Amino acid sequence: MNPDDLRYSREHEWVRIGPGGAAEVGITAFAAESLGDVVFVDLPAAGAALTQFEKFGEIESVKAVSDLFSPVSGSVTEANGALEGSPELVNEGPYGEGWLLRVELADASEAEALMSAAEYERFLAAEAG
Repeated sequence: MNPDDLRYSREHEWVRIGPGGAAEVGITAFAAESLGDVVFVDLPAAGAALTQFEKFGEIESVKAVSDLFSPVSGSVTEANGALEGSPELVNEGPYGEGWLLRVELADASEAEALMSAAEYERFLAAEAG
């Protein structure tokens, strides 16, 4: 089940919007499961600018290397340094310790272009055919 307090992109990323324009970004459990065992995550440094739906990094698993796309625009305030030594945290807790970035949002209203948990569930069901 996907958490109700998040917004989801068609590229299987999520954003948790907190108070004052702060946000956390990660990949969904579906994406983590589809990738298999994550072995490396390439993330931007603090200060990097993100543009909604544009590539911001890569995630590598035993199966493939996949691009990461930002669900929101803003400025990176922190990349999850724990992933450098323990990239498997993405698999173990994609909505918790496996978060990817913390971001200062440029425009919180961009979240309206993303899916709710229920909409994301329907999207996944339609993708599955």
